[in-house]
Amino acid sequence: MAHFDTNHPAGSNFHTDPFGDSSDSRNKPFDGLDGIIQDDTTTLATTTSGIPALDPSSFLRGAGRTEAQSLIFNYRRTKSPTLPAIPSRQPTPSLSERNGPVFSDLSVPYKDEDSYSTRPPSVVGKSDDHLMHNAADMGRSDSYQDLEYAEPLDENSKLAADSASPFQKVLGMDMGKYPIDQRIEDKKRGIGRQKYPYVVWALTIIMVGVFINELVVNTRAQGTPISFKPVVNPMLGPSESALINLGARFPPCMKVVQGLPLTTQMACLNDTANPPDRLCSIEDVCGFGGFHGGEPDQWFRFITAIFLHAGFIHIILNMLAQLTISAQIEREMGSAGFFITYFAAGIFGNVLGGNFSLVGAPSIGASGAIFGTVAVTWVDLFAHWKYQYRPGRKLAIMTVELLFGIALGYIPYVDNFAHLGGLCMGLLVGTTLYPVISPTKRHKLIMWAFRLAAIPLAIVLFVVLIRNFYTSDPYAACSGCRYLSCIPTASNNHCQGTGFSTSNTTTGGSSI
Repeated sequence: MAHFDTNHPAGSNFHTDPFGDSSDSRNKPFDGLDGIIQDDTTTLATTTSGIPALDPSSFLRGAGRTEAQSLIFNYRRTKSPTLPAIPSRQPTPSLSERNGPVFSDLSVPYKDEDSYSTRPPSVVGKSDDHLMHNAADMGRSDSYQDLEYAEPLDENSKLAADSASPFQKVLGMDMGKYPIDQRIEDKKRGIGRQKYPYVVWALTIIMVGVFINELVVNTRAQGTPISFKPVVNPMLGPSESALINLGARFPPCMKVVQGLPLTTQMACLNDTANPPDRLCSIEDVCGFGGFHGGEPDQWFRFITAIFLHAGFIHIILNMLAQLTISAQIEREMGSAGFFITYFAAGIFGNVLGGNFSLVGAPSIGASGAIFGTVAVTWVDLFAHWKYQYRPGRKLAIMTVELLFGIALGYIPYVDNFAHLGGLCMGLLVGTTLYPVISPTKRHKLIMWAFRLAAIPLAIVLFVVLIRNFYTSDPYAACSGCRYLSCIPTASNNHCQGTGFSTSNTTTGGSSI
């Protein structure tokens, strides 16, 4: 700080007394300060010599200052941090308030010196370099964590994910460079790989269209969209013969079944009498051009049955589940992985039911496929246990829901094998394709071990059960398996036989 010097030689013109009578002489030394912003942080202390003292931050106003230096300057002017309390000090009187030179108040520091005087002892006497470094880091503070949604820190992460191959995307390997903290945060908030479930929407539209066609076919055959004669369809939909004709899973249309030769007669589509008075051969009811003089070979019924529904009750329940549970799984997995999981579960459910359900009862519905997507929620629960909200409570609720769904399979006209088969295949395929977050190498190794075991197991199950289906007696492979979908009573012949009857046709085995 410059001090007032009273020891100039007499007659010296070193400076003009600013406290003299002349107003010109009083104001002249401050002409150069007219352009300075006179706020609280830029007030300059002066000496009685009339020479303005330099503001320590004034050098930052030059054209060549760096961005960090600019941040320091603006920080000091607008948002100076709260400093420890210091003894209050009376402000320095202005020149107009003073009656004369005051030499006793020479200890008042510069305005900026107050800031330095309150620094911790560890930084007193140091340069502003550390302030510049801290100011440069201000833009990288943790304030982004307060935002509702933070974009990935590195834009290249998105580019790396977008440039991944289709195989990597299906297996969830396209997220390798995506910040794992961001993935965990997205997981907790339910944000998946895509915003809209396009496959679920497309499947729902197709299934509703197919159901409308079912009603049209039954109207042309019986005069009403809902079958009331010879018996009432409990699901409020078409007759059993109409469903078989449209592609239901019906083993006699797919292979030669013991006890149901091709000459077996059954109710035609237009029959309304009970017992039926209009009989047709199995080949005629199966449709699709018949068997061309050979054995039944309509294998595609493993697939077409997924799109058919037994009635209004059936399709409403399935579509509600599909548009909620299955839709969320597609958002999390992506359309490619979801498509594979959905149809693998649906087809395998029909394969398992074709092996061990009553061969004389048709089965239809997307329940097996939907149960496959439910199985993926179990993969998600155990793979991301510590990221789930109240995982123990969620496990209890999911267990109750699963037991309820399996219990429904014992209701007449419901095929529990479609549920169980879809659930089993959904677990295997979901484990392989679901994008699991692995924060540690140990977690990643465990997941890859499950995947390497699930892939061959899924293939083996498909091959073994399809081969067993085309044997003469699939029940021989597991004689007690039929009880997983049938409670033995006198009305169903204690779950024995084929379940086929020409005297009282019903819509049996519909999978919901």
